[in-house]
Amino acid sequence: MAGPALSSPDTPRIAELDGALDKIGVTRSHHTIIFLILIGCLFDSFEQNAIGLVGPMLKQQWGLDATGIGLLNTVTFASAAIGRIVSGLVADRYGRRVMLSLDLLLFTLGAGICALAPNLTVMAVGRAIVGFGLGGEIAIAVTMLAEFCSSKFRGTAVGLVNVGAGGLGNFLAPAFGLLVFTLFPGENSWRWLFLCLMLPALLGAFYRRYIPETPRFLLSRHKIAEANQVLSRLACGKLSGPAPQAAAWIADDGCREQAARIKVRSMEIFQGPLARRTVPLCIAIWMTYGAQISVLTLMPTILVSLGYSMSKSLLFTMVMQSGSLLGAVAASAFGFHMPRKRVLTAGAICACAAALAIGFLAKNIAMILLAGAVFQFFVLLLNTTIWIFAPELYPTRVRAFGTAFILATGTAAGAFMPLVAGRLFDTFGLAGVFGMIAAMYGVFTIAVRTVPETYGKSPDAPLEDEGMPLGAQAEPAVVASHS
Repeated sequence: MAGPALSSPDTPRIAELDGALDKIGVTRSHHTIIFLILIGCLFDSFEQNAIGLVGPMLKQQWGLDATGIGLLNTVTFASAAIGRIVSGLVADRYGRRVMLSLDLLLFTLGAGICALAPNLTVMAVGRAIVGFGLGGEIAIAVTMLAEFCSSKFRGTAVGLVNVGAGGLGNFLAPAFGLLVFTLFPGENSWRWLFLCLMLPALLGAFYRRYIPETPRFLLSRHKIAEANQVLSRLACGKLSGPAPQAAAWIADDGCREQAARIKVRSMEIFQGPLARRTVPLCIAIWMTYGAQISVLTLMPTILVSLGYSMSKSLLFTMVMQSGSLLGAVAASAFGFHMPRKRVLTAGAICACAAALAIGFLAKNIAMILLAGAVFQFFVLLLNTTIWIFAPELYPTRVRAFGTAFILATGTAAGAFMPLVAGRLFDTFGLAGVFGMIAAMYGVFTIAVRTVPETYGKSPDAPLEDEGMPLGAQAEPAVVASHS
C-alpha cells in the first residue's frame, strides 16, 4: 500500500504562514520563548548527567559496579523513550503547550523520589518518572521552536535547545555536582543533588503564562484567528499583557467543516516516503546518542578506576565537556548557514577518528582530556544537527510524533548502550568501549546519506525524495509557489 502524500491539505495558508514568519523575523517574543525553554533543557541535562555524577558514590555506598550504574541509566532512558512517544502523540492531537509544562513537572517529581530513595529499587522508580518527563519535554521543545521560527532562523533556534541541554548543560553538570557536594558534604550529598534538581518546577508557571501554542499547530486545526493572534504577539515582541490588535497574517474564509474532518494518523511516519526518512534517521540517532550517553555515564567511573579522586574525576569530566558546549554552538551556527547532511557527514567522520584516538592512542591524562574534548565537540555537533533536522522532515499533522519517535530511538539507545559499554569496559578497557563507538559512527555516516535534504525549505513543503539519488540534495522549495 502506498504511503501518504506529503503535501499539506491547506497549502495556500501554509504559504501565508511561512511568509508571515519570515516577515516577522526574530523578536523579543522569540528571545523569551527560547530563554524559558533553554532553562528547562539545562536542568534536563543535569538530570541526564545525574547518575554519572553520583555513580562513584552509589558504587561505594550501595556496592554497585559499572553494570549496575548502567542499569540505572537504562531505566531512565527507557522511560524517556516512552515519554517522548506518548508526548508526541498527545501533542499532535491536543497541542504542544500543555505537554511542555506537564513533562517538566513529571521529571521534577521523579527527582524528589530519587533524593529520598532508600535502595536501588526505589531509585529505579524515581529514575523512570524522571525519564518519562525528561524525554517528553525535550521532544516538545524541539518541535515548538521549529514551528515558532522562520525558515532561516529555525535551525539556529532548535540548535540553541541543545546548546542549553547538551552543550552548556553537559559542561556545567560536573560543576553543578561539585557545588552541591561542597555545600552538602557527607555520604548523603548525592541526595542533595537530586533535591536541587527539583528547582525547575518553578518554571511551570512561566511556561503556562508566557509560551503560547504554536501558529503551525493552530493553523493545522484551522484556528486561523488564534494563529493570527499568536503571530501578532510574536511581531510586537510581547507575550504577556493585553492582546495586541490581531493582523490578518493568514486569510480566514470561515470554512471549518473540512478542517474538522482532518484526522491525525501517527502511523504515517512508517509509510512510503515518510518511512524513508524515519528509518535512516532512527538508525543514525541510535548510533550517536548511544555513544554520547555511554561516555557521559561511564567517564567519571572510568577516571576513578584509573586512580583519580572523585573531585579530580569530575573536574576532568568538565574539561572534556567543554567540547560539548562548543559543538552545540557550532551546530546552531551551521544550522543557519549549511545543509544538514553536509554537517552530519563531516561530523561523523571526525567523531569516529576522535573515538579511535581515545581508545588506542591516549596514553596519559592530557591526551585523554584533549581527545575527549574533541570527541564531545563532534558528538554534540551531530546530536544538535539531528535535533534541527528531525522536525523539518515531517508535516505539521505528525511533526511532534515523528520528531518524538526519532528522539525516542536515541533515548532507547541511551538506555541500552551504556550496559554494553559498561560490560566492554569491564572486559576490554578503554579500547573496547571506544572501538565500538568508532564503528557506530561508521554506520551513522551511511544512514544519514539516504535522507533527503531539508535546508532552506518550508517544514510543510512537499519533499520530492522518491527516486532521489543517494546523497543528492534537492533545491530549496519556493514556498509561495505551492497552491
